[in-house]
Amino acid sequence: MPKPQKSHGARNDQDLYGGLIRLHILHHAAKEGLYGQWMIEELAHHGYKISAGTLYPMLHGMERKGYLKSRKKRNGRTYRRFYRATPLGRKALSLVRTRLNELFDEVARKRRKRVKPAGKQS
Repeated sequence: MPKPQKSHGARNDQDLYGGLIRLHILHHAAKEGLYGQWMIEELAHHGYKISAGTLYPMLHGMERKGYLKSRKKRNGRTYRRFYRATPLGRKALSLVRTRLNELFDEVARKRRKRVKPAGKQS
């Protein structure tokens, strides 16, 4: 009989959080735009501990896929790269919100169980 795998805490769950973090990024990029350090702080406010070494590859990947567009903006002596959602990113966010609402209804609100069609087994 195989042994159950032990959970090693949040590290094992990070692959699940990646999608949520990308949605959070897209939400703020569509709303007001963002830069990396601000996003790290925003995510920390919601309980996500994410390093620049994790966030920036996510941002660059989302930009390569066409969901985000960035531009450099001067801030005093330094430059910051600001990210905004593209039309493709806004459309994706809209579609995901619909699916997210359905999932939330099923998972968090524990919607009434659906009656299974006759003859269908679990």
